[in-house]
Amino acid sequence: MEKSKKVKITLGLFYLLVVSSFLYFFLSKFTFEELTSYEFIKNNRDYFFGFKQTNLFLISLVFLISTIIWVVMAGFGLPAALLAGFIFGKWLGIFVLIIGMTIGATILYMLGNYFFKEVIKEKFLNRFKNLEIKFKKSEFIYLLAYRFIGGIPFALSNVLPCIFNVKVANFFWATLIGLTPQLFLLVSIGSGLEKIIEQNLEAPRIIDLIYSPDIYIPMLAFVALIIITIIARKIFYKN
Repeated sequence: MEKSKKVKITLGLFYLLVVSSFLYFFLSKFTFEELTSYEFIKNNRDYFFGFKQTNLFLISLVFLISTIIWVVMAGFGLPAALLAGFIFGKWLGIFVLIIGMTIGATILYMLGNYFFKEVIKEKFLNRFKNLEIKFKKSEFIYLLAYRFIGGIPFALSNVLPCIFNVKVANFFWATLIGLTPQLFLLVSIGSGLEKIIEQNLEAPRIIDLIYSPDIYIPMLAFVALIIITIIARKIFYKN
């Protein structure tokens, strides 16, 4: 028993080291000025577009694997969703993204369930005791609602179901279905940004972005979805 505990601690520390190394490498690779430069964004848009034309399968596979790694490394959905729409457009973008994020979230859930289950229970079980009762009533339905309404940091939301002993299959399918609506809207915004950048040699004004149908329609839909989820959260997380 003691040996098993030591193995878990060692593997858990190794996982944290990998996460820290990944984040350090990513953040040291690009400066903030580069990431926010319009020239940098446009040049990479042209590069990805040309590469996509000749190597669609390869770039899709690379993005899929990168998304899985990003989620396992405790990354959140916003940058991945915008990038998916930016590179692939709405439909292919949401397909590649949701598969990658679902697989990544499921792997993170299994890692959390194996390494950190007791720690997560100790920290969060009392706070979410009411959810434990709901999950016991109908695990998949409440897990689906839990994934859809959010309200918890994404990385934590992937490991929190450990305390409810959720089945891996239920977690996978509830994540796949529950995350799709909000991710699709974010992917649509990313796709709209790509179209605007394609049509402008210089950085467009904020007002031009706001008045573009490719931006304001998914933005309005996203705001409406946020309002719906806020109301749903009050009901779902109510003691």
